[in-house]
Amino acid sequence: MRTLIRNGIVLPMTGGQTAFDPGSVLIDGDAIVAIGEVDALDADPGSAGAEVVDASGHAVLPGLHNCHLHSGLLRGTAESMSLWDWLKSYVDPAHKALTSEIAHAASLHCYAESLLAGTVSVMDMWRFMEGSAEAATTLGIRATLVPYVADLDGYDYFESIESNRRLLESHRTAADGRVRSWVGLEHLFYCSPEAFRAAADLAEEFDTGIHTHSSESIWEVQESLSRFGRRPIEEFFNRGILGANTLVAHCVWLDDREIELLAQTGTSVAHCPCSNMKLSSGPARVGDLRAKGVLVGLGSDGEKENNNLDLVEEMKFASLLQKVTTLDPTSGDPWDVLTMATIEGARATGLGDVSGSLEPGKRADIITIDLGGLHTTPVLHGRDFNVAAHVVFSASGRDVRDVFVDGHRVVAGGVPTTFDVATVRARAQAAAEELFERRAALADA
Repeated sequence: MRTLIRNGIVLPMTGGQTAFDPGSVLIDGDAIVAIGEVDALDADPGSAGAEVVDASGHAVLPGLHNCHLHSGLLRGTAESMSLWDWLKSYVDPAHKALTSEIAHAASLHCYAESLLAGTVSVMDMWRFMEGSAEAATTLGIRATLVPYVADLDGYDYFESIESNRRLLESHRTAADGRVRSWVGLEHLFYCSPEAFRAAADLAEEFDTGIHTHSSESIWEVQESLSRFGRRPIEEFFNRGILGANTLVAHCVWLDDREIELLAQTGTSVAHCPCSNMKLSSGPARVGDLRAKGVLVGLGSDGEKENNNLDLVEEMKFASLLQKVTTLDPTSGDPWDVLTMATIEGARATGLGDVSGSLEPGKRADIITIDLGGLHTTPVLHGRDFNVAAHVVFSASGRDVRDVFVDGHRVVAGGVPTTFDVATVRARAQAAAEELFERRAALADA
């Protein structure tokens, strides 16, 4: 039950730019019990008899937290369109054709891809999420399940407040706490004010969080002003859903007043740089949000608008997007971006007391990243320490070698221990082909 991750370059993400170089982490059961210099942990009585994972030449850091994901199977088929055309032409028709079996295969696929790239926790907004819970339990990933709820005319193929309630009743927490359920609202223009009030009541009843999208495009802001006389975040405040247990994805087009509202209410933000660039949505004001004290985590968004779920890669884009849009080379510092991907993401999703940093008493959610490639050479120490920069700017999810969730080694040396890649891929391929056939049949009907 004890594991010693030994002789790596340990970035605990407990504040500042601390590193143990070299260092080790000792796990007992599901928890971290010690972290520090190699010699100190070698001498720790708890290390005697522990299974040793040699992390020489690897960065050792907290597992990554994906704060906004949509399971799906549309990758590579919905390209070169604006956000709202893309939703109408590709995404919503696929939802109409979706079945519980297809949805389950999509979650299994997306969670498997996420684990292999070092993500230990996903905030997944999807449908038929009992299957998502099963997939997360099987693979061993942490998952927060957020049903797409919509109630306005024309969107009856999404989830409902009633189906969200059923999921909370069956999966408020499951899999020893690794699987949780929140309340989900698809979009401001898909949901009535009544749905927002019901969502807030449901979240309070079950003592859980709320997740939704906002301010992803300029059109959305203009439409909100036209319909409601308020910008989207102001309308969220008016409808009563902002607060410390609310996480809002995107938040690209915010004015100063909206940033103040997020800060005052303790609302968190999921920043999705690759999606925002790919859909030409625009750059979020990440620096301004964080300067006001808003928690900002990273999200991949869906596989269709990214087109991968590699949160290591997402860190690089998060940094570069800040630099190019602010014209400030000091923005997007690699340590700041690592903070967003780890402890800040964990806090934004309500997991900050459990995960997101390497310290005694927290769960053993840990990854190792191989620094032995040409693209991560040279590795420098001391005054010229460059490992944080390598993780953010040079590495990718393909360099992840080990993933621990709750102390379980779900990826060992780059090989998953809880699933077979070929089996997951074959199931996803068949499910995608069925989905596209069903969508075409509905379009022809």
